[in-house]
Amino acid sequence: MGHSLALTLPEIILTLAALALLMVSAYAGDKSARAATWLALAALLGAALFVPGVFDEGGVGFDGLFIADSFAAFAKILVYIAAAVSLIAAAGWFRRDGVYRAEYPVLILLSAVGMGMMVSAGDLLTLYVGLELLSLASYVLAAFQRKDTRSAEAGLKYFVLGALASGILLYGISLLYGFTGSTLFDAIAVAISRGGLSNGELFGIVFVLAGIAFKVSAVPFHMWTPDVYEGAPTPVAAFFASAPKVAAVALLVRVVIEAMGPATDAWRQIIIFMALASTILGGVAAISQPNIKRLLAYSSINNIGFILIGLAAGTREGVASVLFYLAVYIAMTLGAFLCVQRMRDAEGRPVETIASLSGLSRTNPALAAAFATFMFSLAGVPPLFGFWPKFLVFTAAVEANLTWLAAVGIATSVIGAFYYLMIVKTMYMDEPAPAYEKSRDRAEGVLIALAALFVSPLGYLAIPMMDAATLNAAGALF
Repeated sequence: MGHSLALTLPEIILTLAALALLMVSAYAGDKSARAATWLALAALLGAALFVPGVFDEGGVGFDGLFIADSFAAFAKILVYIAAAVSLIAAAGWFRRDGVYRAEYPVLILLSAVGMGMMVSAGDLLTLYVGLELLSLASYVLAAFQRKDTRSAEAGLKYFVLGALASGILLYGISLLYGFTGSTLFDAIAVAISRGGLSNGELFGIVFVLAGIAFKVSAVPFHMWTPDVYEGAPTPVAAFFASAPKVAAVALLVRVVIEAMGPATDAWRQIIIFMALASTILGGVAAISQPNIKRLLAYSSINNIGFILIGLAAGTREGVASVLFYLAVYIAMTLGAFLCVQRMRDAEGRPVETIASLSGLSRTNPALAAAFATFMFSLAGVPPLFGFWPKFLVFTAAVEANLTWLAAVGIATSVIGAFYYLMIVKTMYMDEPAPAYEKSRDRAEGVLIALAALFVSPLGYLAIPMMDAATLNAAGALF
């Protein structure tokens, strides 16, 4: 039991911190929000320092329910980084609107606990508990601005559709348990390999993948994403587009490789369909969007399609390319959303229309340059760093004899490049719109600068280190 508890030390640290901050916010009220944010950041740092699998072998705890390996460690570090950036961004955003409440850091920490359980799940029940802990906190975060009808609507839509997805996932879990006799990933894989894939197990796999696909915003389970991203407060949308995406993709990878490994031909067809549908719809649907947050929502759907191309390979190199893509993706996405946070009119009210970006290069050259860097990188335009993860997932697909899939992915990336370049054209070639309010949030500016440097050509210097880390993490699953 002591060994198992040691493996869950990051989750224990975050849980205790969340409970302590909950008590502080209950007694001190919203005036403790700023202090709670810094304490939450300290808790995330403490959790990151004690993640097993980074400097050691990790291990398996609670009789296989919890797996602490290098794969989980890599995903958790990305999750904690994204959660920390979301906390810093939210502090500045809500303070300017005068509605920053002390429960926000608590919800982020509870989400991080759920995400940690998701990426370390070795059992379908652990998977479900982690997913629900993340979901319950996320529903509240989406509706955090209670007086804003769009935020309330986003929270309600997310809750209703999330409940539906949870039901689908739970039904798939019950089918797999009924036909394999276990909820442990290893035992499910043994049962499938021994008796072959039965129709009941196949249906279970389909329902489980459908439930997880909702969390990763893969088509056709993407319908909540544009509405929730648009309605939720901008820092919350930034959080949804980064940390939960990493956790859900890592969970999906572990489930298909460890639990469904012997049924690769079955799950690969589902993954390929979702990959193609996501890259095509994510590219085409974004073209006509007038709202920058809705466009970034379709951008996230588009990028999930490319990530799934790497997963479809089903190899160690394919999984490593997925992890590499996630690391670069969260930098590009968080950077883009941080730029969106600076879109405020002269009275300080948030502006979300793409038309308001017109001529930004003349009214705010620094913000325009940062925005253009993230857009070019999301489009995968070399020499920016966003090109390299796309190259890796396509290479993994080709090496797995899925050349046609890589070719379709390359073709659909051209569609996505159109709307990214459209934003750059709006900022640099159109007549200037009214200037945005000058932001004085230094922390936000530093984060934008760091993200822009990472996705610039300087990011290529990190390739040797990231290659070693991702291949080591992927090797834990094979």
